[in-house]
Amino acid sequence: MGSNKEMSDEIQHRSYWRFSKQDFLPEESFQSWGNYRSALSQTCFRFKDRLISRSDDVSEIGELRKQSENEMKRCLTWWDLTWFGFGSVVGAGIFVLTGQEAHEHAGPAIVLSYVASGVSAMLSVFCYTEFAVEVPVAGGSFAYLRIELGDFVAFITAGNILLESIAGSAAVARAWTSYFTNLLNRPSNSLRIHTNLAAGFNLLDPIAVGVLVIAATIAIISTRKTSLINWIATALNTAVILFVIIAGFAHANPSNLKPFLPFGAKGVFQAAAIVYFAYGGFDNIATMAEETKNPSRDIPIGLLGSMSIITVIYCLMALTLSMMQKYTEIDTGAAYSVAFQSVGMNWARYLVALGALKGMTTVLLVGALGQARYTTHIARAHMIPPWFALVHPKTGTPINATLLITISSALIAFFSSLDVLASLLSVSTLFIFMMMAVALLVRRYHVREITPQTNLLKLVFFLLIIIASSMGTSAYWGLNPNGWVGYAVTIPFWFSGTIGLSMLPQQRKPKVWGVPLVPWLPSLSIATNIFLMGSLGAEAFERFGICTVVMLIYYVFFGLHATYDMAHLHRKAQAKEVNNGDMIGRNEGP
Repeated sequence: MGSNKEMSDEIQHRSYWRFSKQDFLPEESFQSWGNYRSALSQTCFRFKDRLISRSDDVSEIGELRKQSENEMKRCLTWWDLTWFGFGSVVGAGIFVLTGQEAHEHAGPAIVLSYVASGVSAMLSVFCYTEFAVEVPVAGGSFAYLRIELGDFVAFITAGNILLESIAGSAAVARAWTSYFTNLLNRPSNSLRIHTNLAAGFNLLDPIAVGVLVIAATIAIISTRKTSLINWIATALNTAVILFVIIAGFAHANPSNLKPFLPFGAKGVFQAAAIVYFAYGGFDNIATMAEETKNPSRDIPIGLLGSMSIITVIYCLMALTLSMMQKYTEIDTGAAYSVAFQSVGMNWARYLVALGALKGMTTVLLVGALGQARYTTHIARAHMIPPWFALVHPKTGTPINATLLITISSALIAFFSSLDVLASLLSVSTLFIFMMMAVALLVRRYHVREITPQTNLLKLVFFLLIIIASSMGTSAYWGLNPNGWVGYAVTIPFWFSGTIGLSMLPQQRKPKVWGVPLVPWLPSLSIATNIFLMGSLGAEAFERFGICTVVMLIYYVFFGLHATYDMAHLHRKAQAKEVNNGDMIGRNEGP
């Protein structure tokens, strides 16, 4: 007891703002060049250890949180989470991407694109909700994958989470500048600095940087105050959206819906893969479980409730736009503003631009909260320096992690255009959501030291069938969208893999709330996410591949050794506790 109290007092007296080597590289492997060379010589052994090792619920909820030294404040309810859901999701996507994809890929069937991507997003929401209720920590999908699929898979996902966080915030900040320019009725890019750099990087955006800094500052000050500001801004944005839907239907012309499928089914799914970006952000809600008063009740209401309503709103907005203007006449830059101009409501463009600005502002606010909490938990596991895991004792917020994401996003937003970022975002997001569905199936059908080895092999076999058949379906769609022979092979394989899973006994039942129709819904989530990934262009996968290679290099030279040392230290501490317990038992024995 005395030692614990001394440790607590030491933590309380340590300054939050400290920058010693021990705060960034406390692991044994980095204490000297000799240690580091020794660690590198054991890379293969350590990689195998990290590949097969797993975390557990207790470690993620208890032990890892101690790395932050101070607790985050439990101050959120289902009401806060519901509005965070709206604020995190409803932003630039619906205003920017709808017109672009209706004009170029889907036509009036853009509403079906939103249905398809909305169904896929809801399947992922189910998976996130079950995990968030069972493991209420700030790490979100990173923590869940560490438990079920191990450190290496969690690291690849962590890299994509950080990439998605940084690039996503940068993309929204750039879009904020565009809509602000439109609101001021100024020429496009007139508020950006023109340079002679390469195309896509030649328009410098200081306004985007300023918006990111303001959002991060609010998020740092207080989670509760951020929730209040988000609620007010989202309520105003919701009022604008309702106006768009009602006024749009009042000026609708049903003849604009013909032809409904000008680009065929392929166009619908191409657009669905892109507009999926408009549903991104709901995973931020799962990261707030650590600050939620009653996670088992509040998270299902907040996540499922907000996403259900958002899906309906998106479909109505897409239908409104398609009925106001012929798809060939839709403006790809400011679709709703120009659509209202075409029906004589010139003043409405300013209302639409203001609504979009408010929506993007809340996306940045909630993003600053959620992304910092992802980063905090990644740092708790020592995959990045643990200095970023520290929680400030007064604000109860992870200031260091917030600064990391904000500075990185600001640098990218200053240089990179929105089109350079959007496709990369979709691949990362879909990959993470696919892995979450795999992790949920593993959680339900496998419990370490309980599940028989034969059942584990069957689980792996059926999962490989589901993933391979989903990839086959996606590949065949890309090669021959009008054919059917390939589907006659891949879809029965998917069904057989899912049926095989359903015949295995579930090893774990959710304690409070669980995904219904397991394994069917998670298996369908895997298929839809892979299918939508396959609908993206080759350039998106090239960028994704380059980023993954960079992540692997970082992992081999830093992340692998830091996490190995952390796990080894944890095992030694557990063994010491067991030995102490045995000694006490012998001393108290007869």
